[in-house]
Parts: sequence; C-alpha cells; structure tokens
Amino acid sequence: MRAPSGLLGPRGPLPLALLCLLAAACGSLAEGQPSVSPLTSLPIEEERITKYSNLSLESHNIPPTVSPLTSLPIEEERITKYSNLSLESHNIPPTASPLTSLPIRGEMMTKYSNLSLESHNISLTEHSNVPVEKNITLERPSNIELTCQITISRGVNSVNVTWKKGDELLENYLTNATGCILYAQYMFTIINSKQMGSYSCFFGGEKEQRGTFNFKVPEIHGKNKPLITYVGDSTVLMCKCQHCSPLHWTWYHSNGSVQVPIDVQMSEKYAINRTNANETRLKIMQLTEDNQGSYWCHAVFQLGESEERVQLVVLSYLVPLKPFLGIVVEVAILVAVILLCETYTQKKKKHIDDGKEFEQVEQLKSDDTNGVENNAPRHRKNESVSQ
Repeated sequence: MRAPSGLLGPRGPLPLALLCLLAAACGSLAEGQPSVSPLTSLPIEEERITKYSNLSLESHNIPPTVSPLTSLPIEEERITKYSNLSLESHNIPPTASPLTSLPIRGEMMTKYSNLSLESHNISLTEHSNVPVEKNITLERPSNIELTCQITISRGVNSVNVTWKKGDELLENYLTNATGCILYAQYMFTIINSKQMGSYSCFFGGEKEQRGTFNFKVPEIHGKNKPLITYVGDSTVLMCKCQHCSPLHWTWYHSNGSVQVPIDVQMSEKYAINRTNANETRLKIMQLTEDNQGSYWCHAVFQLGESEERVQLVVLSYLVPLKPFLGIVVEVAILVAVILLCETYTQKKKKHIDDGKEFEQVEQLKSDDTNGVENNAPRHRKNESVSQ
C-alpha cells in the first residue's frame, strides 16, 4: 500500500500515530479554533528545528520603515562607534521679527544684565506746537529705558500711542495712565551701531504730539579757528573727547575731497602722541606750504565713529613782510606828496612876495616923480617972491 503524497518522512511512510494527531488537529480547526498564523507555532517550530538540526539556518528580516531620524539606541550605538569624529549640529532658527517680543526682550535684558541702565524721559503737553527732542550720548552698549508722558485734559483712552525708530514701527511697548497723565515706555538694549539713531513716541488725537530721543556717539573737539604757522616750523594738532575713551584714533589729511590716512611708520615727518586715551596729538615737522589744508582726527567707539576737522595754514616769511612793505610805500608816497605841496606853497608864496616888492618899487618911483614935479612950481614961486 503506497502512502499518500506529502506524508512521507525521510525514511518512509509516517507512523499511524502521527496521522491521528494530524486528523485531530484538523478537527479542532473545524470546531472554530483560531487559525494558525503564517508563522509556525512555537512547539511545532522547535520540533522542526530539532528534526532538521543537521541543516543550516538562514534568517531574513524585513526591517520596518526607518524614520528620517535614527532611533535612540541605534543612534547611541552609532555615536559610540564613531566617537572620534566631530559632531556638528545645525538648527534653522524661526523667523525673527524686526522687533523683539516682550518675553524675548526681557530675556535679552536679563542676558545683558551686566550692562548699565540708561533711563531718559520726555514730557509733552497736548497743546504744544513744537516736537520735543532729547540728544543722548552713548559710548558703550547699555540697557535703555525710554519714557514719554503727556498731560491730557480729556480721556486718556482716546489717545493712540505709537513708537517708531526712524520710519520703522516698533512694538511691545508699555502704556499706563495715572489720572490725566498718560505714560508710554519702551525698553531695549543697544549693543551695536545699527541700533543707534532716533526713537520717537507719538501720541495721536486731535493733534499729534511727538517726542524724539536721538542716540549718538560722543563728539570730539579740535581747534575751532585755523592754526597759522610758518614754513620750516613745527606744529602740533590736537583732538580731545570729553569724558570718553575711544577705542582707536586715526589721523587723515585732505587737500581736497580725498582723505589720505597718515602713517607715522612710513614718514618721519609725522609723530602721534597717545599719552591719554581721550586725546590724540599729531606733530608735523619741517612744514612746507604743501602741508597746509584740512586734517581730520577720527575716533572709533564700540557703537560708532566720530571725527573732527582741524584747519592748518602754512605761510612763508615774506607774507608778514607784505603789510610792512605796504605801509612803507604808503608813508613814502605821503612824504612825497607833502614835499610837493610844500614846494608848491613856497614857490607860490615867493611869487606873491616878488609881486608885492615890485609894486612897492613902482610906488616909490611914482612917489619920487610926483615929488619932483611938486617941487618945481614951489621953486619958481619962491624965486618970484624974492624978486
């Protein structure tokens, strides 16, 4: 009798007991037992592995869909394996608004809590016709607190408050009302030159009122009047900053529209004295007329730059002689005119005297002639009497 196909073992037909077990298993399936999963149950799998232990085992797994980010255990294993390599992390920051929000600004001011706090106020009235401005000199990074207050006779709720930096609208400012006084406050931190400029508060109503805070770096001062010196001499140009210390000083020379930096290392003609941090001195030796012109002292601060002009005039020694020579010429001309006038006057006087003398002589001659004529009749008369 031939065993059915598929029921043959490695050495012949399967035993009858095994066939009974298979029949019992088929009966249990018909009574509603759960079906066997595609993966063989554990006891049958162990029996099969034991039975075919002489064969090699090959295992193939289909991994689940890997997420873009490696799971934590595998990631730790990989980092441990490649621990000798550097780790680079790149984050895409969220789009930052031009103006820092109030919580972030508070965090930023906490971050820069080591900086000094600058508080400035402006007071406005609702009937003012002129905007109020306040100039603020700032040398180093600082926390800034700006406050505008306005007195309103009507309800403060009808006033619209706005803050601007130049033409840029600002946000996250604070407002408060106490009676008829309305306060508007803006707090921020200045850490670079881009944050310098004008900050304005606007109170809108029937008539808009504006207060402006102008932030700028310290000014430097030089000689207001031109410095006059002479060819061959030496001179010293000085610039000074009151109550401030620039990070760096630079001198420029301009004899037109172009500014040329002065390099004391390349020329022995110039020397710069940096004894004090708040001032600089430029010494120019053996002056010539080519050295005259405008000199600029340039100061660099943490928050910006500032400069000042010093005018230098170099004269030759003939220049001061020109007024003296002019005076000498004027005196010579005046003396010549006086001498000519004197000579003319003397000649005229002499001519007049000669004319008078001539008249006197003529008069005497006339008198003598008349005398002779008068004496002749008298002589005749005397002769007739004597007869």
